[in-house]
Amino acid sequence: MLSQRRRPDESELAMALRRQADRSALEERLSAEPGGLAQEITDEITWYMRQHKISRADLAALMGVSPGRVSQILSGDENLTLRTVSAVLDALGTRFEFSLNGFEASADIHGG
Repeated sequence: MLSQRRRPDESELAMALRRQADRSALEERLSAEPGGLAQEITDEITWYMRQHKISRADLAALMGVSPGRVSQILSGDENLTLRTVSAVLDALGTRFEFSLNGFEASADIHGG
C-alpha cells in the first residue's frame, strides 16, 4: 500500500529556500576566495608554528613525513582532509576551534 506524502507548508518551503540560498552563498564565497577554508586553516597553523618557533622541518619530523609533504599541506592549495588536519594538530599538540557564522547574504534572506 502506498502512503501519500504530505505537502510541505509555507514555513517548511521558506526554510528549504533559506538553506539552499545559504549553501549557494557558501559555495560562491569558497569559489571566489583563493583557497577559501583550506587557506584559512593553513594560515592559522602557520601562525601557530611561527608563534611557537616550530619549523616545517620540525613539523615533518613530528608527523613522520617529509618536509616536502608538510610544504604541500601548508601551501593552502591542497584539498585538506579532516584526517590530514587532525594529523597536523596532533603533531603540534594542539586542537582547532571553529564557529559557524552567517554570511551577510543570508541576513538579507532572513529579513535582516
